[in-house]
Amino acid sequence: MSATSAAVPAVVRPRGVQLALDLFELTKPKVQSLLLLTTVTAMYVAGLPSLQLIALTVLGGAMSAGGAGAVNHWYDRDIDIQMGRTANRPVPSGRISPALALGWGMFLAAASVLLLGLTVNWLAAGLSFAGFVWYVFIYTFWLKRRTPQNIVIGGAAGAFPPMVGWAAVQGNVTATSVALFAIVFLWTPPHFFALSLLMKDEYAKVNVPMMPVVRGEEHTRNWIVGGTIVLILSTLVPIFTAHMGGRYISSVLILGAVFLIGAELLRRRPSRALALRVYLFSLLYLALVFGAMVCDLRL
Repeated sequence: MSATSAAVPAVVRPRGVQLALDLFELTKPKVQSLLLLTTVTAMYVAGLPSLQLIALTVLGGAMSAGGAGAVNHWYDRDIDIQMGRTANRPVPSGRISPALALGWGMFLAAASVLLLGLTVNWLAAGLSFAGFVWYVFIYTFWLKRRTPQNIVIGGAAGAFPPMVGWAAVQGNVTATSVALFAIVFLWTPPHFFALSLLMKDEYAKVNVPMMPVVRGEEHTRNWIVGGTIVLILSTLVPIFTAHMGGRYISSVLILGAVFLIGAELLRRRPSRALALRVYLFSLLYLALVFGAMVCDLRL
């Protein structure tokens, strides 16, 4: 074997640095980024928050979501070690003990409640904690391994951040904040079902009843189309509750049309490549919908 084809040795980091990186990984930062974007944009839909308020709300929200992610890592360690994409996570790889992962998650959740309650308001703290509870107890503990509707119901956990952002600015829950919640809630199934088509074999391997495993890929693709239609309709609600104008209306109609065309193409001509494109576009879609709200109201 030539030198160029030899395996590249793993990077050896100082123990403290590796521990910090692993604790950060437990918080699922990639998943959090989009949730925190919906928090910030919802704050600007609600008003004109100070940078300090934004920073405190984002920090508290990140701690809450990160705590939920850490508990999820702890609970799912038995199946994570069996799947190629998750086997090297901190807990199944042995870099972090299960007890430390659980303790880290609970610490972050408690610290988030105190931070948001004492520096923002207790409604925002309560809504953020509700998202933690929903993700940990409803989705991770109860639904994930029991029903193909796990992500449909459990996805509500990811819909709390815009309500947290709204509550941080306005101190209340209104029809508009509920509408923002509904958009994220209804976005989750078509987004995640596209991903589940790509991960079907891994979920089947560990007996997690995701939709394509239990009901089949065709049924899942039909769900994606139907879910996208309902999602598009939900994005029209803020037109009436928040008096959105032409920029928002044209944006959500164009974005919705692109999403629906992609979903329908996936239904008619299924392929892994197209499923990946639909999944990736769904990420961009949600960011642009919430961005369009801010542009319409504040620019």
